[in-house]
Amino acid sequence: MGDKLKLEIVSPDKLVLSEEVDEVTVPGLQGQFGVLPGHTSFLATLDVGELAYKKDKTTGYVFVNAGYAEVAADKITILADSSELASDIDVARAEESRQRAEDRVVRAPAGIEPTIDVARAETALKKSLVRLQIAKERTQQ
Repeated sequence: MGDKLKLEIVSPDKLVLSEEVDEVTVPGLQGQFGVLPGHTSFLATLDVGELAYKKDKTTGYVFVNAGYAEVAADKITILADSSELASDIDVARAEESRQRAEDRVVRAPAGIEPTIDVARAETALKKSLVRLQIAKERTQQ
């Protein structure tokens, strides 16, 4: 067993990341979990959230929009509905998305626009807030 872990993040349209890393922290549907080299194999369902990985002395961040994680002793594969490296997040677009989602979340219960799918608007709000948080962390490094 080595001291590194192969991390691959795949979305339907591309390979987002393929790196040898020291550790990974993943947003699981049942809560956040960490993976180190030599970990026991398992499968997990992912939540919308921030995936963080450490490589040497640096930490990288990736937005993950649900999916699955396949963990093995020397590799973790993330199959995400969509994902985005922190460096690729368009902050202005994420902020616009947050504003639209917040507006929809407020308008539907108030009866202003009863055709709005509140659950969908809340999910969009969660995704935009996570993307903004990841972008903020990236700029502080």
